[in-house]
Parts: sequence; C-alpha cells; structure tokens
Amino acid sequence: MNIIEQIAITDFRGGLNCSQAVLTAFADDLQLDKNLALSIACGFGGGMGRLQETCGAVTGSFMVMGVHNCRKYTDNRERKEKTYAMVQEFSRRFKSIHGTLDCIDLLHADLKTNEGKQYIKDNNLYEVVCEKCITDAIHILGDVITV
Repeated sequence: MNIIEQIAITDFRGGLNCSQAVLTAFADDLQLDKNLALSIACGFGGGMGRLQETCGAVTGSFMVMGVHNCRKYTDNRERKEKTYAMVQEFSRRFKSIHGTLDCIDLLHADLKTNEGKQYIKDNNLYEVVCEKCITDAIHILGDVITV
C-alpha cells in the first residue's frame, strides 16, 4: 500500500467518508486546502448523500482529476476534455474490477435502513468493500493521471 492509500484508509477509518478520504489524500499533491477538500467532498459519501448511486471513492477520484487538470491547463475547454477522457478511462478500469460504479451494487445493502447498516457492520463491508474501492480508486488514479 502506497502512502496516499495509507492516508486515505487511515482517514476513512477515522470518520471521513469515502469521497473525502480520496480527495483529501491528494490534497497536498494538488496544492488543495485540506479543509476545502473536506467541505467539497462532504456530500458525496455513501454514493452521494447515502443515495447509493456513484461510489464516493469514484466521485472523489473525479474531483482529483478535475483539480489536477485545472492546475495543468489554462483553457477551460482543454481542462474539460482532458478530465472527461480521464473520467471515462477511470470508470472503465473501476468497472473492470468491481463490475459497477454504484454503491448499492457494491455493498448489496441499503445504507438508509437500520437493517442495511447492521448488515454492513456484521459483514465488515466498510473494510471489505469500501476500503478496497478506495485503494483501487487511488491505484487507478495513479495510472490515469500520469497518462
């Protein structure tokens, strides 16, 4: 596990959501204020506000790519095109590992119900599934950003 993965997992275990854990792990490299990163990613955990749509590790990764490209390119059209291409490649790779980008399909439990929360806890899914999604996302980001 590399240092960014270690930071993200430590922060996730410390109470950050998956999106916050990914974005803030890259904050120093992106020259992004960590408190601002926490604020931006706050609503994206649990598949965006526990809607269990796009996985927070994925949305946090999309944010990393956007900030990276906004620092790298001055023309907004170029920023968008580079970011969209990265998002598409990232998504392809994440889906090839996990079969989906959606939190509900990754966890197979409803985060909005007590039964679902208990199922996740009883089966250690935050460790087994969410932490794997976070580390996989960071690994893919490392490849996609350097391309």
